[in-house]
Amino acid sequence: MKIAAGVGENQAIVQAAQKVGFEVILTESEDVLLDLLLKGDVTAAVRGSLSASTFMSRLRENYSHVSRASLLELNGNMFLLAPVGIDEGDTLEQKERIIHNGAQFLKQMGLQPSIAIISGGRPQDKGRSSRIDSSIREAEELTMITRDKYRVKHYFILIEDAISDGANLILAPDGICGNLIFRSLVLIGSIKSHGAVTLGINEIFIDTSRSQNEEGYLRALELAEKLAQQKIKK
Repeated sequence: MKIAAGVGENQAIVQAAQKVGFEVILTESEDVLLDLLLKGDVTAAVRGSLSASTFMSRLRENYSHVSRASLLELNGNMFLLAPVGIDEGDTLEQKERIIHNGAQFLKQMGLQPSIAIISGGRPQDKGRSSRIDSSIREAEELTMITRDKYRVKHYFILIEDAISDGANLILAPDGICGNLIFRSLVLIGSIKSHGAVTLGINEIFIDTSRSQNEEGYLRALELAEKLAQQKIKK
């Protein structure tokens, strides 16, 4: 099994690659990393510390509906946070697709999907601003159109209640909010990140922050290897 990983200014991915029990092909080029993945020369790829915008723009030339969901761990419990790409989750249609693809991934991991939709305020905050009203209204509509397919609840702005209730797919209002939540939980706080799963593609690609540490990159490489093994067994 071969897994490719990208090396940019943050060299922690290099140290992480030396600690795994499988072959890791390191590259400093986004184009080479993507070519290795799409041509099947590797079974999975990890972004490492390369540029996300360059890689994702090329990936979207091959797939029209791509989004990323960070796999996080809190007290031994795993959950997805999505969207985390700052240009993802801008429309109701995109959010519905993220819920569907995220739920399928959770089932693949042996987890029963429990989805928490987050919006920009509490119920009594309606009327405080047009942005809050729009966020709450869209979250309510999204809950309504997905509740027949999944266990889903609109938690409004109370993300802490969603985590306490054991939700394993946290849907942020948009990609900017999701990215900020990720950075607060992982890069400032102490929640473990296993990398972001790329949804909507046939290949296995784990996205990672360029600010991640060695332990974070190690977990991402191990996740890529685990998913690759599952795919091989199928």
